[in-house]
Formats: sequence, structure tokens, C-alpha cells
Amino acid sequence: MYSLFHTAGEHLYRFRQKHPLPTFILMRLITMAVILFILGFAIFGLMELAPGDIVDQLITQQLFSGSTQMAGGMQSQENILTDAQFEARRAELGLNKPFYIQYFLWLKRVILQHDLGVSLISRAPVSFLITSRVINSLILNLISLILITVFSFILGVWFSSKAGTVLDIAGTFFALVMHAFPGILMLILLQLFGVISGLFPVTAYPFFPFSENPLAFTGSYLHHIFLPLLASFLGGIGGTMRMIRTTMLDQMGQPYITAIRSRGVSEWRVYFAHAFRNTLNPYITGSANLLASLFSGSLILEIIFAYPGIGRLMYEAVTQEDVNLVLANIMFISFLVLLGMVISDIVLALVDPRIRYGKD
Repeated sequence: MYSLFHTAGEHLYRFRQKHPLPTFILMRLITMAVILFILGFAIFGLMELAPGDIVDQLITQQLFSGSTQMAGGMQSQENILTDAQFEARRAELGLNKPFYIQYFLWLKRVILQHDLGVSLISRAPVSFLITSRVINSLILNLISLILITVFSFILGVWFSSKAGTVLDIAGTFFALVMHAFPGILMLILLQLFGVISGLFPVTAYPFFPFSENPLAFTGSYLHHIFLPLLASFLGGIGGTMRMIRTTMLDQMGQPYITAIRSRGVSEWRVYFAHAFRNTLNPYITGSANLLASLFSGSLILEIIFAYPGIGRLMYEAVTQEDVNLVLANIMFISFLVLLGMVISDIVLALVDPRIRYGKD
């Protein structure tokens, strides 16, 4: 047995030395799978600890509907539910089993049948609900990420060239304020601005589908998402711009910059051909965290501005205790964030030739 493990270890070591980056990617994917497994187990456990379940809500809705009919003189004995009907409904949805059994049954269905199940409220396929919403969230967050990246680099590099001046102090102060400003308060203030000024709609999505008029929809969509996009941009640019400015200042003080300047290289080339390249490393490393913060922040954004994204879908699923929808939502968002971290590590290795994963 020892020799078997020893031989396997030797083969693994040789493969790691020969193919360091594929080995690193494989190990990160395995780590992703383990994290998602633990996360799903924890979600099922937390939903189990929550008071009541979806059956309680369904029955409460039926009783409320029955009481409304009774007030109108149309109440019948069919609206009175027995404990047997209560338990039968719970058994039909599989909620009478322990949460860990429910989780492993869900996991088995996902892995073997590639089926995320159905929503316990709407009875629609969970995969359809997520697909119809995740595209909206991805578009909004990717636009935010691109804008934050472009303006953070432009302003960060520019302010680093003005270090110590009034403009630099004002820019740093603005970045600190935006970084510390509560996101939910900014969203509410921008929505109030939209209501008072009448310049922008308070909802973040057009009232007609894309297929009806693609060109008009695009213009209307950009008009509707301006305020939430502005809030997301202002909330993310502060920390990113400060990081790039600090990194640029650190690089400009390095000995290799002094050596390059002594050769008579122009200041423009010093900034962009040498110092700027080294600011990419910390940004690429932090870009996955930035994307994660955008997704987590979009939950409140989508609720306040009634944006039909995956964050709002998850909020509705949690309030209704729709376990299948909650689990699929969180697992999908977590998968996107973890995948972003893996991609950022790979891009970092490609951009910086000094980084070699797996080499001794």
C-alpha cells in the first residue's frame, strides 16, 4: 500500500513539474468543487434553522384567501386544511426528510441528471429562472467592472503623476469618501434624485422586451440603468483608484525606475512602458474580489431599482423559503466568483513572467 501511494506521488510530482499551470488549474477546480459542496451543505442547514418552511407559507396564503372569501360570504369547508394534508404536502415536496438527505438528493440530481429542480413556489424550472435573470446581472456588473477599470487606471496614473499637489489631495479625498460611503444610502439618494428631477426613471429596466424593438430597447435600457450604474461605479472606483495610485507611486520610487531615467528615457515611457505594467499584478489579483463585491452589492441595487437580475431573484427566493431556488442561486453566484479568481490567477501568470505555478 505504501509503495502504491509512493508511486502515485512520484507520478503526480513529475506531472506537476512538467505541466505546472495545468496542475495549478486542476487543483483550483478541485478546491472550487470542495468549497461549493461545503457551501451548499451550509445553506441547506441554515434554511432548516429558519422558522417554518415553504409549506407554512403556502398554507398561510390559502387560509388568508379563505378568510377573504369568508368575509365575502363564499367560505366553504374545502378551505379548512387538516394536519394530514399539511404533512402530505410537505412529503410531496420532500421537506419531511432531514436537511442533509435533501441536500444529497439534490446533489445527486444535479450531477447525474443535470437538473436543478423546480421552484417550489412557481413550479418553473430553476435553470430557466436563473438563465433569464443572470444575463441581466452579468451585463450590469460587467459594464460596471469595465468602467471602474478604465477610469481607475486613468485617474490612478494621472493622480500619481501629481503626487502632493492640491489636485492629488482632492482626488484622494474623493476616493476615500466614495470608498467609505454606504452603498445603500447612495442608491436611495440617487433614486430620490431621479424622482425629484424627473430626468431618470426610478426603475432600472424598460417596460418592453428586446425583441419588440432592439434599437429602442438599447437606448431605453441605457437610460434606465444610468443611476444604478452610477452608484455601482462610484462605490467601486474609490478603492481601486487608490490602489493603482499607491502602486504607481511605489513603482516610481524603485531603483530600476531611477536607472531607466538615467538613460534618458522619456517620462512617458517610464510611466507606461515600465511602471504601469507592474500595476497590473495587484489589480488582476483584486479584480475577482471587485467582481464579487459588485455581485453582492447588486442584490440591494436590484431590489431598490426593481432590476430583474439574479440578486432580486435570490431575495424573493429567500423570503419565500424556496430552498431549490436559493441553493441554485447562491451556488451559481459562488461558482462565478470562484471561477473569476481562477481566471485572474491564470491571467496573472501569463502577464507576469516571474510567476511560475508549481516550480520549485
